Amino acid sequence: MARARKLFIVLVTVFMVAAAFSVLWAAEKNGSLNLDGLREITIDQGYTKDAAKCVECHAKKTPGIVESWKSGRMSHAAVSCIDCHSVKKSSPMAGQCEGIKGSKIFISPMVSPKTCARCHPAEVEQFSKSGHARLAGVPVLEKDKFQKLMYHLEGGVFAGNDKDAPSVSTVRAAGCQSCHGGEVQLGPDNRPINNTWPGGIGERYPDGGIGNCTVCHTRHNFDLKEARKPEACASCHLGPDHPDIEIYLSSKHGQQFLAHGDEWKWDSAPGVWEPGDYTAPTCATCHMSGIGDLNTTHNINERLKWDLVHPRSVVRSGERGNGEKGDKLMRQVCSNCHAKTHTDVQRSNLDNAVDLYNFYFDKATAMKNDLKSKNLLKDDPWSDGFQELNYYLWHHTGRRARQGTAMFGADYTQWHGFFQIFQVYKDMEDIYDYRIKNNKIEELSTVMNSGPE
Repeated sequence: MARARKLFIVLVTVFMVAAAFSVLWAAEKNGSLNLDGLREITIDQGYTKDAAKCVECHAKKTPGIVESWKSGRMSHAAVSCIDCHSVKKSSPMAGQCEGIKGSKIFISPMVSPKTCARCHPAEVEQFSKSGHARLAGVPVLEKDKFQKLMYHLEGGVFAGNDKDAPSVSTVRAAGCQSCHGGEVQLGPDNRPINNTWPGGIGERYPDGGIGNCTVCHTRHNFDLKEARKPEACASCHLGPDHPDIEIYLSSKHGQQFLAHGDEWKWDSAPGVWEPGDYTAPTCATCHMSGIGDLNTTHNINERLKWDLVHPRSVVRSGERGNGEKGDKLMRQVCSNCHAKTHTDVQRSNLDNAVDLYNFYFDKATAMKNDLKSKNLLKDDPWSDGFQELNYYLWHHTGRRARQGTAMFGADYTQWHGFFQIFQVYKDMEDIYDYRIKNNKIEELSTVMNSGPE
């Protein structure tokens, strides 16, 4: 119905414009209006000399980039390399490639959201308030525990690797930063150094911009269709700790996508990509797309109720969104395809799954606090079986149980989720009982694997 209203408005607008031209044409024919001076319409969508020079040079040096750009909407709208990559001379990112050395033009290979906001201000403003912006980079850049994990532990410093060896930063540069984003460091020529660029969706730039639009809209084509497909999200939302793409593909929604996705209409205009163009939602449909009475949003927090990522699930608030409002908005999404009873059951299942997970987590936390008060925890949590299991309880199997329920992946709720939660909890309980009974930490850890998968 909502889509029909939108299309009706478009059709009425087209009809009115056509009618206006019809009236003008009739007036000219009967002599009451002279259109001779108005018939010549000139549209200049060419490129400046400098812009054309960039295209010509890169067509030889990086032809793949130019071909990608030529096939996308940017080139069709006469948006050239220089429109996105040029910066003021005073910019901390300003530099000059050999093709423009000595000119008054300064460019940067990095394009921050501040540049995108020139043409897409609403989208960038929404995005900046989402968990995909500043919050995404917090673990990599602001958490001491994560710094220790990336460099000291995963980088092998604890095992004797030289702390200044380039390999120590591999996990950050090729792993964590690729999804979460990092902070761009610059050399004397204002080019990125220390493998701090390119980065993921929360990338922080020297001009103060935060976020990376090209994670979803791959440069230089910026295809709307690509961002709407679940594969756009799969680069980061996968694996043992948050297998969202695996959950989606194993759900009925994912089954519909795999069976019929090739037949769906992916290129409808923003705001009118709705049921009928597809027979089941993708990630974008539920979390971002305009559907029914809901407008498109680039703030992926808006339609979420629960925080399903952190150790204990709470209703979202503050910078992480408005959970009560988010629940109502997500129900609106569901109502475009499902009856109220169906939606109520699914939302109730999620609330109950969160309650059950929190029950286990709270009891595990009580055991941990008791052990801590009695000095029965090791200083190094990664050589302490109890603390290692406590981590996997929430970060792996606990996330899978919660997110599996949210996205209708039954096997992730069950066998990858609560089945392993109770096993992990029982092992933690045994370790707790031993330490309390004997007032000491076991000499050899009984936890011999890398956690439940």
